Amino acid sequence: MANLPDMIKHRGFPSGMPGTGVQFTIRRANPKGVTPIKALPRRARAGMAEHRIDAAFLHALWHHFGDEPFERGNLDAARLSLLFGREVLPAEKDFDPLSYEALLVINEKVARQSFPESFEDHFEV
Repeated sequence: MANLPDMIKHRGFPSGMPGTGVQFTIRRANPKGVTPIKALPRRARAGMAEHRIDAAFLHALWHHFGDEPFERGNLDAARLSLLFGREVLPAEKDFDPLSYEALLVINEKVARQSFPESFEDHFEV
């Protein structure tokens, strides 16, 4: 087994969106190298399944971390990348998109505009 980089596992964080096969977390570090976090264009509009998945992921982020910086850890890079640069921002000046230890923070103002449902106490899936 290759020597994989350390990666915090966020205990209690949902592993994915029920009934969709979409994952929110990864089980182990990628042996081929860390998948970079980069802003990806989001095509989903309100009411679309993909929008609900992004909203559910943001709901989990908000209810797990709130407005505090959090380590990328085992959070799925693809899911983060769909929010990155808008609802989720680097929390440090020397942000490394290839590090499992990179710190992120929710941009609450933008996130509340894009996904107001993510800030409700309960999220219906």
